[in-house]
Amino acid sequence: MQPKIVLIRHGDDPPDDRVVTFAVQNGFEPVFLRPFKGDKPGLPGPDVAGSVVYGGPYNVFEEDRHPFLNDEADWIRACMAQGVPLLGICQGAQQIARVLGARVGPYDEPVHEFGYYPISPTPEGSDFLPATMHMTQAHFHTFAIPEGAVHLASSQLYPNQAFRHGDRTYAFQFHPECTIEGFRRWQSNAWAPYDKPGAQSKAEQDALMAQHDAVQADWFYRFLEKLFGRAT
Repeated sequence: MQPKIVLIRHGDDPPDDRVVTFAVQNGFEPVFLRPFKGDKPGLPGPDVAGSVVYGGPYNVFEEDRHPFLNDEADWIRACMAQGVPLLGICQGAQQIARVLGARVGPYDEPVHEFGYYPISPTPEGSDFLPATMHMTQAHFHTFAIPEGAVHLASSQLYPNQAFRHGDRTYAFQFHPECTIEGFRRWQSNAWAPYDKPGAQSKAEQDALMAQHDAVQADWFYRFLEKLFGRAT
């Protein structure tokens, strides 16, 4: 039985991100679920080696408006209860924080991280992130660090960039899964917030991408191997 990594997605982007690449290259079957289109995650079976809850456009506190978020919350709880390695990215990180009882949402005066921003480890996060690195960002919401979680990383605009809960649940506000091709799609999308406070210009993004993307990718692949291991 080939072990699976279940990917909870909130859009229809091509499956070309680094999580999918890691899964395929290391013997896992990537299983794509889109609860916003009616997929039901259910409970993790014995063949589920891990799960990633991706970013997306949904406010995680609007369960009444988007009932599928309740199904995703049940999946997150089940993964944590069963010890299934779990990673939440951006919206997914906010969902994990909300399941754990932490506040999620925008600042009173929101600023946007859209581009490549330096992320620094906290004192507790030195094993997680050995040094300050530029990471891909696209958000203006944030999360509080849940009670009992370990705060791992911060940025100048958003001090809560990553946390760990237990040994197998991680939450990232940033997007290390995003490739250059993926970020090019974001740059050309109608929602790209170039006119918002905090967002970088396209020229600045392009320069930082060229300088930092490969380092980000190397770090993220190493992280995924530590979290999920290898199936082959």
